[in-house]
Amino acid sequence: MTVSVSTMFITVHDGDEALTFYRDALGLDVRNDVSKGDFRWITVGAPGQAVDVVLSYPHGGRSEADGDALLSLVTKGAMQAAIFRSDDLDATFERVRASGAEVLQEPKPQPWGVTDCAFRDPSGNLVRIAQA
Repeated sequence: MTVSVSTMFITVHDGDEALTFYRDALGLDVRNDVSKGDFRWITVGAPGQAVDVVLSYPHGGRSEADGDALLSLVTKGAMQAAIFRSDDLDATFERVRASGAEVLQEPKPQPWGVTDCAFRDPSGNLVRIAQA
């Protein structure tokens, strides 16, 4: 029996801003961008990788109170989004920094054996990128 990751969710407050970051700065492919009324379903993913990342809204499928609480956590930077890998961390760091993303940490070796950097996405989520 094999279990693998197929889909993960990152909560964002603005789909267009999120797309600019995840598509243009990180280089992820847009796999779905479907709108119907107030509903919008956006998924992105790394080229060649079968994991979809849903850029979900805080109030999607939640009560108003739960959505408000989640939005509050996201916008104050209390949420971690994901750790991505890059085969050229320095080039990826420069591309993401040039996009205007908030830099939290320049590429740095970590005590647990990886070299990584960190940004905030436009919603406030912590995004780390590690050297592959």
